[in-house]
Amino acid sequence: MAAMTTGNTSRADANRRRILDVALAELLRDPDASMDQIARAAGVVRRTVYGHFPSREALVGTLVDEAVAALAEADAGARDGVADPAEAVARSVLALWPIADRYRLLIALAQRTVTVQGIRERLAPLRETQVRLLRDGLEQGVFSSPLPAPALGFVHEQMLFAVMEAVNDGLLAAEEAGRSATVAVLSAAGVPVTLATELVAEVSART
Repeated sequence: MAAMTTGNTSRADANRRRILDVALAELLRDPDASMDQIARAAGVVRRTVYGHFPSREALVGTLVDEAVAALAEADAGARDGVADPAEAVARSVLALWPIADRYRLLIALAQRTVTVQGIRERLAPLRETQVRLLRDGLEQGVFSSPLPAPALGFVHEQMLFAVMEAVNDGLLAAEEAGRSATVAVLSAAGVPVTLATELVAEVSART
């Protein structure tokens, strides 16, 4: 019986993973994709999808949670062993951008379904790390801003959302967006554009 239960659990986990993977692809293709569409694309009945996710909002919320976890992991890896706050911010944004770019349509969708406040709450741990970096940079004179670190971190977060929206709307080429966003974030922290551009180029060449 235990082996049977384990088998059923493994199958359920595999179904859940498949539903999430298919849902991400479907929602990126069609942000209005219904649970029925996702079920058909995943090759399961609608009841199976609802067995794992009681609502479309719950499904989107789970995908957003996975995106945030991936962002946090990339951020930590990018900053590991980097002492200079400006380089740490540059490395962080450049590492986050490919993941954010993959999920940017999902994030735009989540702002309609999960609510912006819900996304902000999910991003809180990542935001706290960025605020610490900004505070260190401000105290060391690497950054210069009339805003305190928490407010500057909020500005940076909104800038990144805005750049993602610009890509979604066709105002900025996706291949340019990561570097442009990084330079913009550093500039908002008071780093001269020329220096920010050089730093981003150096970091990009080393990673």
